[in-house]
Amino acid sequence: MTLLTALGLMSGTSLDGVDAAILRTDGAGAVEPGPALSFPYSRDQKVFIRRAIKAALEGRDGAADIGKASAEVTAAHVEAVGALLDKAGMRRTAIDVIGFHGQTILHRPRRGPESVGRSWQIGDARLLAEETRIDVVADFRAADVAEGGEGAPLAPVYHAALARALQRDHAVGVLNLGGVANITFAPPDATDLDILAFDCGPGNGLIDQWTELKTGAAMDVDGALAQSGQVHSDVLRLMLLNPFIRRRPPKSLDRYDFKIDPVLALSAADGAATLTAFTAACVRASLPHLPEGPGEWIVAGGGRRNRALMTALRKALEAPVLTAEDAGWRGDDLEAECFAYLAVRALKRLPATFPKTTRAPRPLTAGVFHRAPI
Repeated sequence: MTLLTALGLMSGTSLDGVDAAILRTDGAGAVEPGPALSFPYSRDQKVFIRRAIKAALEGRDGAADIGKASAEVTAAHVEAVGALLDKAGMRRTAIDVIGFHGQTILHRPRRGPESVGRSWQIGDARLLAEETRIDVVADFRAADVAEGGEGAPLAPVYHAALARALQRDHAVGVLNLGGVANITFAPPDATDLDILAFDCGPGNGLIDQWTELKTGAAMDVDGALAQSGQVHSDVLRLMLLNPFIRRRPPKSLDRYDFKIDPVLALSAADGAATLTAFTAACVRASLPHLPEGPGEWIVAGGGRRNRALMTALRKALEAPVLTAEDAGWRGDDLEAECFAYLAVRALKRLPATFPKTTRAPRPLTAGVFHRAPI
């Protein structure tokens, strides 16, 4: 299959900013990572996005805060594209397509036959195509949600491609620790239809929220706060009663589906330790949902830098736990690479979501195409 050069853009629920990565790929097994960078949101942009999230959660769809945040998100992505092309020394004409995820402000998957799901990412893909003069694929979740799927997670088909390239003789579990934690289970020699994936619980979301509340810091750097505290097992047991944990996959979460309320009476250190243990315990609680225990786990996302969390995972899981870098992957760039990969799959009409990854009724293509001006 023909290789295309794609530029992927991802801005996660941690609101750090825009990750951008260039990838040469055929949308199937060929994957050649190129230059990448992280473009941070400004303090004001984070404020605008948080206001938009609040409005979306409150059902104020037409709020001016959402429109303002969408404009700021688009501007940040335009700048990120320019910065990456400058860094790479590449002209825009070298890029065949941009994969644009946008900024999630609401994720409410369908919960029953009578309910309607919704996954809302802000950012103007048409304007991004106009400003960069590069074709854009966006709205990756919409078709899946419209057909009754969860709309998430979207990375499993890329995780599986990377896992296949490792040529392991055992199943690989890819654990992405962003605001939410999600698992991709890739059996050896798996086809796309064999991939099982689901959100399993909070990733960094609760820990970040707690750390900001108690210390003003955006995150528990290196897990230092958690390492200085004690896990309260009674609180942990209470939190593990959350019905989401027992739900059979596929399943997906909004970052705000889990709350820090159970630890509010604890000290800053003990709360961080307990929330860290909870994140690891949610991963362990997912093992019965898998066909077999993975022969190894590969951890991507910002959570792989949290030493307390990685220690907790190594105690909780019955297999080696590696970082993305240990496997030869780029942990900071994986999600941006994924949306470059998905954009190429969209151009080639290859499916991106499947019954065992999002509960889609059948394999579905993902993304809406926006042609750039000539």
